[in-house]
This record gives sequence, C-alpha cells and structure tokens, in this order.
Amino acid sequence: MEAFALWTSAEAASATHGNSDGFWTASGVSIDSRSVTFGDLFIALRGPNFDGHVFVADALAKGAAAAMVDRDPETLQPGANLLRVKDTFQGLNDLAAAARQRCAAKVIGVTGSVGKTSTKEMLRHVLAEQGATHATTGNLNNHWGVPLTLARMPVDSRFAVIEMGMNHAGEIRPLSLLARPHIAIITAVEGVHLENFDSIEGIADAKAEIFAGLEPGGIAIMNRDNPHFERVAAAAKAAGASEVIGFGEHPQAQAKLVKYAPHTSCSCVAADILGHPMTFKIGAPGRHWVLNALAVLAAAELAGADLAEAGMALAGVTAPKGRGERHTIDWRDGGSIDLIDDSYNASPPSMRAAFSVLAMAKPGASRGRRIAVLGDMLELGPDAEAAHAGLAADLVAGQIDLVFASGPLMRALYDALPPQMRGHHAANSAELVQPLRRAIRSGDVLLVKGSLGSRMRLIVDDLLTPAPQPRAANGW
Repeated sequence: MEAFALWTSAEAASATHGNSDGFWTASGVSIDSRSVTFGDLFIALRGPNFDGHVFVADALAKGAAAAMVDRDPETLQPGANLLRVKDTFQGLNDLAAAARQRCAAKVIGVTGSVGKTSTKEMLRHVLAEQGATHATTGNLNNHWGVPLTLARMPVDSRFAVIEMGMNHAGEIRPLSLLARPHIAIITAVEGVHLENFDSIEGIADAKAEIFAGLEPGGIAIMNRDNPHFERVAAAAKAAGASEVIGFGEHPQAQAKLVKYAPHTSCSCVAADILGHPMTFKIGAPGRHWVLNALAVLAAAELAGADLAEAGMALAGVTAPKGRGERHTIDWRDGGSIDLIDDSYNASPPSMRAAFSVLAMAKPGASRGRRIAVLGDMLELGPDAEAAHAGLAADLVAGQIDLVFASGPLMRALYDALPPQMRGHHAANSAELVQPLRRAIRSGDVLLVKGSLGSRMRLIVDDLLTPAPQPRAANGW
C-alpha cells in the first residue's frame, strides 16, 4: 500500500465483502458530507433523520475518492467511484475491524461517567510525543464514532486511544469487541445517566462492558477510590483481565497520588506510578485532572512508552474546548474578564470539580468576583431536583460570589442559595445572556457549565463575540 493511502479500492472491498467500481485510493474516511475532504471514502449511513445516500453526489463533488453505498443514489455522475456493500453500517464496522486487525498499535480503551474525554486527550498528548498515535476525535465515542475512529487508523500507528461512551446498558460491549483494547480504563463510576438505569450499580456494570473485548493478557485500570471499585474489578477479572490496576489516593492503589499542589493554571504532583516515584506538572488545574493523570501514566507505562517522558509531556496539557478551556476577554469598561468554558457537559461530580477550579481562580482588579453560570444537568432521573439543590453547599464552601442559572432544574439550586449569591435565574440560556452581560465587570472570573442539552455554549459564544463598536454621529 502506498504510504499516503489509508485504503485502496481492493483493500476496502475485501474488508467489507463488497464490490468496487473503479480503482481508487482513500486518504481518509467520512460519514458526514458537510465535512468531506479531498481523498475521503464517504460512507452513506442511514440515521433517524437522514439517509447518507442523498448526499453521495455532494461528497464526490467535494473530492471524495469514492462512496460506500448499499443502493444506487438517485443522482450521480457517470463513472463515479462506488464501493457497493449489503449494508453501509455493517460496512463501516467491517472496515473498522480490518483496520484493527492489520495494525500492531497498542490500543487503550477509555470510558467513565466523568473525565473520559479529558483522559483520552491526555493520553493522546503524552503518547504522540513518543510515536505515531491515533485517537478519537472530539466525542466520536458511540456506535458510529468508534468504528469510524478505527476505520481511520493508519496502519503504522504505534498507539491508539479509543474513547467509548454510553447512556444505556449494552452499548459499550460491541464497541469494546470491535476495538479489542490491550488496556481498558474506567475513570469513574457515578450517578450519571441514572434516568436510564435502576441504580448506580447498573451503571458500574455497563461501564465494565469495556472489558468484553480485552485482548489476551489485557489490563484493566480503574479508580481505586471509587466505591464501586471491587464490583468493577471483579467484572474485569471475569472478562479475563490479567491484572487490575487501581489509581488514586487509596493505600492499595498501584498508581498512587502522594502529594498535590493546586495552582490557578496548573497542578504540581508527586506520585508513585507502578513502583516508580515521580513528580510532574499538569498544564490544567483541578484535582480531577490530577487523579486521571495517574491512570494516563500507568497506561503509558503499560503500553511501552517511556514513563519519564510521559510525565514531562503532561506540562503541555490544556483543557479541551468546552471542558475547562480558558479565555481572557476584553471587557467594555476597559479591563478584561476570565472565562472558564466547561459548557460541554455536566453531572454532580463534574460540577463539584469545576467549582473547585473556580474557587482557586484569582479575580482581577479590586472588584473582581467569582461567578458561576450554570445550566441544567440532564438524565439524572427522579432525584434530579435534589441533585441540583445539593450543589448549593459546594458553591458556598468555594466562596463563589454570584450564581446565574438557567433551566427548570437549576431553579432548585438557585432557590437553595443564600440571597446574596443569587445573580439571576432564567428559563433558558438565551434568556440569561443579557442579565449576565449587564452584571459582569472587569476582573470577574466566570465558569460556564451545563449539560449539552442546556445549550450553555450559547452563553460562551456570546461572551467570546466582540461587542459591536458604536458608530459615530456622521455614520463613519
């Protein structure tokens, strides 16, 4: 295979048991015609609201090398390169399985109720310093995203980091069987997605499905401080894990936190990783980053990477977009404000972790304040209102000055706060924008956080958009 070619027509046809019209090479794989780039193999999937076959012509016009189809598109230029299969979703999975089979990379699977994406990003960052590393892009961690990630994996990858998500039982097992990880990490088991489970124990069992595809001799890594550790460890051993590694502060953790010094923009750590004492710095603040870094370093060591180099690389880690990313914004009164964008997702544990980061932040100027801007946490089940109200004590303990809240569930938190901490409550994020803007002044530090469905990113985008300059009286 040519060095630049991810798939040739013959290889893709063989992998998917399909037939190819023409000869072509693909340098990428796409399932979204809007983001197709030159040289991609476009896969025409069907979803609840779309049929990718409708967009085949568009994808080819944008430079796709070929399109995988299971029926003939209605409009198509003569001579178009098509890979014909019985079912395109199965074709995607077949392509993923072939990519996994032909690649000798050490594969690390990552899941968890909280922290899985940041853990995946830390792994990607530290391993890429030591060899060709392929990792999940963004949050492509579901039944489409995992096979797509694998299908895109270059054959010469040394490491692969595959994130796996779920909100129902039975969803992670097929992803693990496809990815076949050598190492499987569970960052935490918490009461997230309780709307779809009878108990947290059910969530623990669903997360433990990541062990279903462990390669022979595979290793499980999980949070030793979590109350569900023994249950999940038993599941790992039953699935054939050769070893279970615990990380955290627990005396029996093999990747153990010894000391942690929090700072406003980083964390300094002393730890023992599988018998190796070490100190390192993480370029993102917060205890949750520290604990998950222990799992990252253990996985790096077990995957054959240099542990010392991995520890040094953590200094270059920064929070991804929507997961703690920081911005300094010029403000209308001539100064600036600091924004912590944690708007991508939320649960009670991740809210508390974010509050601790906000509590460490140092407001600027003499009148700067710590302000939490919060949206509803979703899929928490019948106790959702109580879970929201229960965060009030953490905000008070963190000495947060003001809270702005949106959504019906956040009303419970807002009402539980002392009156002096109540900034404003609105029915939704759009209605919160202007009250928040009127209240902000230079020196403030803002945390914006909520579940994706609460649309708190709208507030982040508004704050990051420069205010229009006033026009002069003469119109210039």
